[in-house]
Amino acid sequence: MNNVTDLIRDIPDFPEPGIVFKDITPVLANADAFSSLITALAEPYVDKGITKVAGIEARGFTLATPVADRLGAGFIPIRKPGKLPYQTVREDYELEYGIDALELHTDAVFEGEKVLLVDDVIATGGTAAAAVSLLRRLGADVIGFSVFIELAFLGGAERVDGVPLHALASYD
Repeated sequence: MNNVTDLIRDIPDFPEPGIVFKDITPVLANADAFSSLITALAEPYVDKGITKVAGIEARGFTLATPVADRLGAGFIPIRKPGKLPYQTVREDYELEYGIDALELHTDAVFEGEKVLLVDDVIATGGTAAAAVSLLRRLGADVIGFSVFIELAFLGGAERVDGVPLHALASYD
């Protein structure tokens, strides 16, 4: 993973002053690095009976969709309000620089389905906690949370309500 993580670049003061954004677009643009990243995100869950992979808008879609394909599972989009066309459930949450909400189709997952949650980064954990809450409200068994980057100094892993975190890169 060193060659993959070496491609991450820091963008200071984005999206606002004081935030150092971890830009993964160079990883996504490199075919070999992207393939290695997807394999590493999916690998721990290959034989876990995952039926759906949920991705959090927007960069989570980029990673969750190929992970779902590798696992032979369906893909569930977890989106910002007003973006899904069917009936939804909604969860409001706080993030490191504001307040937001996520929505999920009411028929996206069924009672007892084994779901893997995927995103690019876990920071304070607000977004991840909201996604886990939505999935569980519909009866999903959230098996794990697989991310490319954990900003460990923000303590987000502690907010995902007992869901095991699999992070490929961690920044203290």
